[in-house]
Amino acid sequence: MTPAHSRMLTPRRLLMASIVVAVVTIALKTLAWVITDSVGLLSDAMESLVNLASAVFGLVMVTIAARPADEDHPYGHHKAEYFSSGFEGILIIAAALGIIWAAGHRLFDPRPIEQVGWGLALSVTSSALNGLLAWVMFRAAKEHRSIALEADAKHLVTDVWTSAGVVLGIGLVHFSGWLWLDPLVAMAVATNILKEGFHLMWRSSQGLMDEAVEPEVLATIQQTLDGFASTAGETTIIRFDHVSSRKAGQRRFVDLHMHMPANWSLGRAAAVRTSVEQALMSAVPGLRATIQLLPSDVEAHFDDERDLI
Repeated sequence: MTPAHSRMLTPRRLLMASIVVAVVTIALKTLAWVITDSVGLLSDAMESLVNLASAVFGLVMVTIAARPADEDHPYGHHKAEYFSSGFEGILIIAAALGIIWAAGHRLFDPRPIEQVGWGLALSVTSSALNGLLAWVMFRAAKEHRSIALEADAKHLVTDVWTSAGVVLGIGLVHFSGWLWLDPLVAMAVATNILKEGFHLMWRSSQGLMDEAVEPEVLATIQQTLDGFASTAGETTIIRFDHVSSRKAGQRRFVDLHMHMPANWSLGRAAAVRTSVEQALMSAVPGLRATIQLLPSDVEAHFDDERDLI
């Protein structure tokens, strides 16, 4: 994605587009359900309602996450995106349970499906819109490191698979005459989106619990630090330890200790630290590095029993 596209396809703009697409797909899928009376298409329409609610909530959370740090939130508001992901997971689970409830009643009271051709055409059209938007959102989510955007894109993909399952089920019902397949397909679709809902809730919880940065990012950080570590004969001049990291929405943080000779002046030590910080932030976009300076012969101790009381 080019820089111009990155600036244009921001999380806020894409979530606004998701709201518009959700409204259109709700209209298409509801019309498909009305003309066919298929519980499978009803489940598809319910899934799109969840898309709309989650996109609206995601837009609110992304807007909050973009706020600058203030006195009450000195580290920023980046974690707001995790609430969006968790909320979307809850909505997906609620929609899946509603689909199972509706399909369970229809399983014992099957009804014929009307005007199959029109119903499938409307469903396929709405799925194409969702699939295209999801593809764009996945690329933008990676570029902007936005979990809210990624969650909405995953939900849209789930919606596409839901529609595909429904279309297949309705086709089988039409050609076989087995009316019980319609609610059975709806229940299978609901089971699949339940899994996605729980996955989103799990990812959200891990983010709120200060999950470490990705292994590849941590490897980049270590590689950058290795470029500054130095020795002279048997003596270590600069070394790093106690490297810890965490993620907060689009932002990444790393804390570490940098040991250097005790006879260095404060100005020299500070200059080296500045170089290390700039190198780290250049190597990992969105990273904030906090480095504590220590003499080479001083070790910091953590997990003191008094800290655990």
